[in-house]
Amino acid sequence: MKVRDVLGRGDYALISELIPEGARVLDLGCGDGALLAWLRENKRIEGRGIEVKPELAQRAASRGVPVYQGDLESSLSEYPEGAFDIVILSQTLQELRRPLEVVEQMLRIGKHAIVAFPNFGHWRVRLHHLLSGRAPRTALFPHSWHSSPNIHFLTVLDFEETVQEKGWRVESRLFLSGHAQIRFAPNWRAEIAVYLLRR
Repeated sequence: MKVRDVLGRGDYALISELIPEGARVLDLGCGDGALLAWLRENKRIEGRGIEVKPELAQRAASRGVPVYQGDLESSLSEYPEGAFDIVILSQTLQELRRPLEVVEQMLRIGKHAIVAFPNFGHWRVRLHHLLSGRAPRTALFPHSWHSSPNIHFLTVLDFEETVQEKGWRVESRLFLSGHAQIRFAPNWRAEIAVYLLRR
């Protein structure tokens, strides 16, 4: 099944499908606020973001997106339980020092959490590593080992195992490769995984 792009990203399209009209949304690692601005315009959400990079936080603010400039790992404890309908973490999980603590906080402050991450089990990543003997570098992961923001290299199977261990409830699993939605063998075939979780 072909997946359209939202703001040039297929994962944003999948995420937008999971967010109901008028939801209260917190986007962790919101970047320049483009997704929140799009959701506000198209889904009439009430949104805010957290972004560590000052220049991106300023761009989000210039879009009219309420944004807190700071480290999301240390700021989530300040939000009350159930403050949001949806908390989004899109392609940031693998960059966090304490990813599981962040997901636990997301499920505390939000009724639902959307977690999207690059699948390091994808066949191209495996093949590159096997044939080159070097840290994977693909179109999705173009960084050298020393400049990569990624500090955790998880796969769909790793995340599924963690979901079971933590007792998180999965309401939806969506998998993407290029512009195609993947229905089977996602650990091998999916480039991006998107999960809708609740406690």
